[in-house]
Amino acid sequence: MSRFENAKTVLTVDHLSIAYETRNGEVMAVRDVSFLVREGETVGLVGESGCGKSTIAYGIVNFLGPNGKIIGGNVHFQGEELVGRSEHELKKLRGDRIAMVFQDPMQALNPSVRLGDQLTEVLTFHQDMQKGEAWERSVEMLKRVHMPDPEEMMNRYTHQISGGQQQRVVIAMAMLNNPALLIMDEPTTALDVTVEAAVLDLLEELKHDFQTANIFITHNLGVVARVSDYLCVMYAGELVERGEISEIFHHPCHPYTMGLLASVPRLGESKLDSVLHPIRGRVPAPALRPDDECIFAPRCDYATEKCREERPSMQKIAGGHFSRCVYAGEIEGHLRTGKSEERTSMGKTMAEGPAAVEEVLLSLDNLKVYYPQESNSIVRMLGLGEKKYVKAVDDVSVRLSKGRTLGVVGESGCGKSTLVKGLIGLEKVTDGKVEFLGVDVTDEVSSRDTSLIREMQMVFQNPDSTLNPSYPVGKQIARPIRRFKTVPRNQVKAEVARILEAVRLSPAYYDRLPRQLSGGEKQRVGIARALASRPDLIICDEPVSALDVSVQAAVINMLLDIQQVYGSSMIFIAHDLSVVRYFSDDIAVMYLGQIVEIGPAEAIYDPPYHPYTEALLSAVPIPDPEATQKEIRLGGNVPSALNPPSGCRFHTRCPRRHEMLSGGGKICEEERPPWQQGNRGHRILCHIPIDTLSTIEPVVHRKT
Repeated sequence: MSRFENAKTVLTVDHLSIAYETRNGEVMAVRDVSFLVREGETVGLVGESGCGKSTIAYGIVNFLGPNGKIIGGNVHFQGEELVGRSEHELKKLRGDRIAMVFQDPMQALNPSVRLGDQLTEVLTFHQDMQKGEAWERSVEMLKRVHMPDPEEMMNRYTHQISGGQQQRVVIAMAMLNNPALLIMDEPTTALDVTVEAAVLDLLEELKHDFQTANIFITHNLGVVARVSDYLCVMYAGELVERGEISEIFHHPCHPYTMGLLASVPRLGESKLDSVLHPIRGRVPAPALRPDDECIFAPRCDYATEKCREERPSMQKIAGGHFSRCVYAGEIEGHLRTGKSEERTSMGKTMAEGPAAVEEVLLSLDNLKVYYPQESNSIVRMLGLGEKKYVKAVDDVSVRLSKGRTLGVVGESGCGKSTLVKGLIGLEKVTDGKVEFLGVDVTDEVSSRDTSLIREMQMVFQNPDSTLNPSYPVGKQIARPIRRFKTVPRNQVKAEVARILEAVRLSPAYYDRLPRQLSGGEKQRVGIARALASRPDLIICDEPVSALDVSVQAAVINMLLDIQQVYGSSMIFIAHDLSVVRYFSDDIAVMYLGQIVEIGPAEAIYDPPYHPYTEALLSAVPIPDPEATQKEIRLGGNVPSALNPPSGCRFHTRCPRRHEMLSGGGKICEEERPPWQQGNRGHRILCHIPIDTLSTIEPVVHRKT
């Protein structure tokens, strides 16, 4: 029995259907969705992009735009029907009894108005409250969401606070009127893992204190497992499965839910002991969705003719667990797992081979990338005073062997992207040495030999910003082939077709424009273009962070296959530590321009940890509601790289400095920590003895 069984129902969504008017007629976006939310309960909505999650949220308060409308069903809020209410009535409701937290706080906050004025307006608009009282209430709420120096924050503008602080302001704004229902649409997607963990802690704390009913929309299964009590799985505008969070995670009864769970790497899993199983195909466009068959059948591994004969209805499995599948009772529990024998044997060869025979492909020695700090002060304009630098990368040394993958992790601003831009030649190196294929390539890319440029290629995070919208993708892939003379000119088109097939795209994509591709397909084109010169080193800068979990799994598998076939080495930058662990052979953890821990992937995820690595691991959302983690939360923001702390750069935020060192951690403030050697090439930059770090309990515990 659910612990919310006797709680008061706040919201009931009953057979809700939403459509949009288009030039081609009425298009159904959401069809026949039903669920309820009770006091103090969080209902998660998950699914790929285009499944209708946000449309439901906007439909609840009829915020669908001029061409959107509810064409069926009911929405009852605290016993009152919302469908058919006037715009004036709904406007008074929004921000008062129903509040919403959006994905991008910059879109929700007015950049030209001080934060204090934006917060107080919420109270003065919905309540009969004077400005002074509203100001005091807003300050108290900022304290409630753990905002540092709230009185000062009230006088700042949006651009003067960090992304995590912006999201806290939006949450404070949403909670000011003590709403009965809080709708959160991807509220942590753009945040660092450490900031995300703090925001999720805050949301849980506020939920218990205010007994607010919550709807949490996300594509991150780890996040939804952590915050939700009840889960609704959306696919192509339909609710395909719903039930208690632990029931669905451990006993999924719809093939789509099973496919989502099989697409996500768990923290601790690697490419050697597990395989990701992406869902083939993509979510059909609203105008192309059938009415008389199972909408998931074209992508389903279990589909039969029966699935194509009629649209299945929701079936009750047990208790409050429902699934929209005719075979729900038969396929329950048959999660797809397994490992690739080829990949496993290859991985073992690389992992177990003696270090002496490994050929070094890339080496960085004491690499520094500094940016001169511009100043308008009269002292600097006269050339007086000390010149200041932003130390984006400061004294980094790394070795990458042929055929291996180095993962680089850390918070935003730690120097990950600057590091790879320095080694690829897009940023000028201030000091140190970069050697690639035995050749010094420290200079910028314009000074490098064409043959070296050919052997080092990059895949960027956002393919939209790197693909030319005016040219077909085939021509864009062909350009580096011609530039580097990979094949004779009369074989270029055939080579493009071969590369497209290597990234799981048919040759028919040759003449398509980028706007005709999905996000995952665009990223595959970006990878194909990087492969065009047949490079020895591929650098991937957040290549899967913006993708749905199933597309992410497909891209990861494709990169692994490419590495196995071509023997390419890779540098893989990501903020998702589960993905980095799965994909990488070695991992470097960066903090404020320096590497603080480096070694084989399996060594990084088990004690001994650097205190920073331990905090990162404790913040990773795990797609398992039964797993428990240490709760280690870092205080404050990453210090400025313009004036980094003395001694150990992490000492200002380190949770173990006072706990584990005598003298209050004074040595951490005054002396740079030494490198300490662990097993199998594992190294940690820390004053705490490695024997002491080895006694720390693992961060994650799972029920067996």
